[in-house]
Amino acid sequence: MIQLTPQMRILVAVEPVDFRKGIDGLSAVCRKVLLSDPFSGTVFVFRNKSKTAIKALLYDGQGYWICQKRLSSGRFNWWPDRGDGSKAETVEPYELQLMLWNGNPQFSRVARMWRKLQKR
Repeated sequence: MIQLTPQMRILVAVEPVDFRKGIDGLSAVCRKVLLSDPFSGTVFVFRNKSKTAIKALLYDGQGYWICQKRLSSGRFNWWPDRGDGSKAETVEPYELQLMLWNGNPQFSRVARMWRKLQKR
């Protein structure tokens, strides 16, 4: 079982990837496209083109974990993209948990509280 902790670094790939890729293919995407080390302990999250499935890749020090979630209906409508051409976005663990439940982190109670604090 993989547990997300507040200390974990989570990178979400902005562009979709080919879901026929396995661990080796996704780790190559981490190195070549996202310019990150797949052995760093970072959780890498990818989506397919139709936005119906996501995959997470993580190296835990002994080996790789790869997890996939495919929705039985609907799509992952929210996906991070600042529009500045970056290939990956960093998200907080609570945002990834909301994404896994097909929610939009921008509308979460925590995000609203954070925005209020930033306006002060």
